[in-house]
Amino acid sequence: MSRLAQLFERKNNRVLNVYCTAGFPKLNSTLEVMQALQHNGADIIELGMPYSDPLADGEVIQQSSSVAIANGMTIQVLFEQLATMRQSVNIPVILMGYMNPVLQYGFERFCKDAAAIGVDGLILPDLPEHEFETQYGAVIKQYGLDFIFLVTPETSEVRVRKLDTLSSGFLYAVSSSSTTGSNQQMNDVGAYLKRLHGYGLHNPVLVGFGIKDKASFDAACAQSNGAIIGTAFIRALQEGGSKVEKTVQAFLQKVLH
Repeated sequence: MSRLAQLFERKNNRVLNVYCTAGFPKLNSTLEVMQALQHNGADIIELGMPYSDPLADGEVIQQSSSVAIANGMTIQVLFEQLATMRQSVNIPVILMGYMNPVLQYGFERFCKDAAAIGVDGLILPDLPEHEFETQYGAVIKQYGLDFIFLVTPETSEVRVRKLDTLSSGFLYAVSSSSTTGSNQQMNDVGAYLKRLHGYGLHNPVLVGFGIKDKASFDAACAQSNGAIIGTAFIRALQEGGSKVEKTVQAFLQKVLH
């Protein structure tokens, strides 16, 4: 059973997935941030692979990607950094990124190397459903990786159900048709999450985009299995300077307690 499946079997509500950008704030911050997230209550780590044109990401995460790239972060460097990850990080780790750098690295090589270091799953927002089904999904499955599709309030029931059958691990419910870090009011998305819940989906549902504090986390968890925090956490890291452990602890305490 995958780490994600084990997690949701043990805990099916208030699951907290925290996004951080690999190589941010400093090139060698990656593992330090991941360890701090685990120590302070995160259930899943969504590790962003920086890319120069991140379509789904808002200004704050784009900026963190630019800093990470300037720091020298690449997929190769990331895999070197994560080689010993499983000696200290036990919670599920998902790589989130875009197809261009992955294809440059080599898709099968990427999946093989990710699986070898203990990565659990992938989120590639610009991998279309058709290409996943006809070309890439089999490779992802071959290496035992979960793949998470995104749905939005505009996604039809037929397509939600289809993406649910293609996904494993969980389904990523984008709270609004915008980029990350939007000022979406969580009470506005209640009807959408209720509708998703009513479909009786195969996968757990985690809500992302606009989750930034205890109130928005609680609101998201009222209608789903948990939530994903990204922009607000990256902002905290920006402001926290070199005190990573203290910054992560203070941020997660505010969300979870």
